Amino acid sequence: MHKLYKYSILPPISSSKSTLSFFTLALYIFQLQPKMAKSINLFMLLTTLLTFAPFCFSHNTYGGYLYPQFYDRSCPRAQQIVNSIVAEAVAKEARMAASLLRLHFHDCFVKGCDASVLLDSSGGIISEKGSNPNRNSARGFEVIDEIKSALEKECPQTVSCADIMALAARDSTVLAGGPSWVVPLGRRDSLGASLSGSNNNIPAPNNTFQTILTKFKLEGLDIVDLVALSGSHTIGNSRCVSFRQRLYNQSGNSQPDFTLDQSYAAQLRARCPRSGGDQNLFFLDFVSPTKFDNSYFKNLLSFKGLLNSDQILVTKNQVSLELVKTYAANNELFFEQFAKSMVKMGNISPLTGSRGEIRKNCRKINA
Repeated sequence: MHKLYKYSILPPISSSKSTLSFFTLALYIFQLQPKMAKSINLFMLLTTLLTFAPFCFSHNTYGGYLYPQFYDRSCPRAQQIVNSIVAEAVAKEARMAASLLRLHFHDCFVKGCDASVLLDSSGGIISEKGSNPNRNSARGFEVIDEIKSALEKECPQTVSCADIMALAARDSTVLAGGPSWVVPLGRRDSLGASLSGSNNNIPAPNNTFQTILTKFKLEGLDIVDLVALSGSHTIGNSRCVSFRQRLYNQSGNSQPDFTLDQSYAAQLRARCPRSGGDQNLFFLDFVSPTKFDNSYFKNLLSFKGLLNSDQILVTKNQVSLELVKTYAANNELFFEQFAKSMVKMGNISPLTGSRGEIRKNCRKINA
């Protein structure tokens, strides 16, 4: 039984910061209500909430908030449909869980969580699929297509591709044995893509610690989110080309990375030569490669992180090192923070209200 982490109601997630969420308002007033009981009766309290509700739930305003019940009336089976298709895909190929999780991450770090990563090149759109982080690497598009097709039959032009990815990322995590969380919904889909944003905004395996942290901070995330979300590397694979320099030429002096356990490095060299084999796949977490757990952090403490961007969490910053130690020692704390950070990441600059659109086909904007 998976513990459900609830971090979805209260964080402000619209670019319209002047609007107060109905949920936040309700919670605030009810928290104060005992102290206010003598001066405000229940009728006045309910009247206040009902007065504010239309403003907080309006779908036609420039701003807006995400909330878990968004499709409860317009497409009540939406989450069930997403979960069913993701479960089938992961059952066929365990690696797909990591692929769908990564797809959501690569989407949110470019112009916000707006499904821009799903667009193919057409007309004036240059697809993000050809960027350095995504080329020959991003995958799971066919699964998203299948989900979208099923949802279009169930409730046409209602559920956005951006929300599909957010739900698929959560369901993939759970299917791999990780935590569950309530997903705020109501994102809309972008009308364009950003190849340059994909090349520049997504943290790269060879980035310095400070560069990676800066990229997170630019999206409103902090060092705790950085370490917790890096824990997604407890599942999935990486290509030889993404870590080869650690094996042969870490600092441009033809020397390997000596922060990498040398027996582990020898195993990696066997299938990742100096040249060739770029696409050879390696588990990011060799201990439990398809199970979502905290063994990734334990590997880092043994200097057996595969990517440079993994190992520097231990070698380059004291705060991140302490967080790695905490999560390595306590799987529950890792799960709790991962769920919280996933909700926070999913809240990056969503298109709401009348901005963007609900695509009929996730690969192209509506005609």
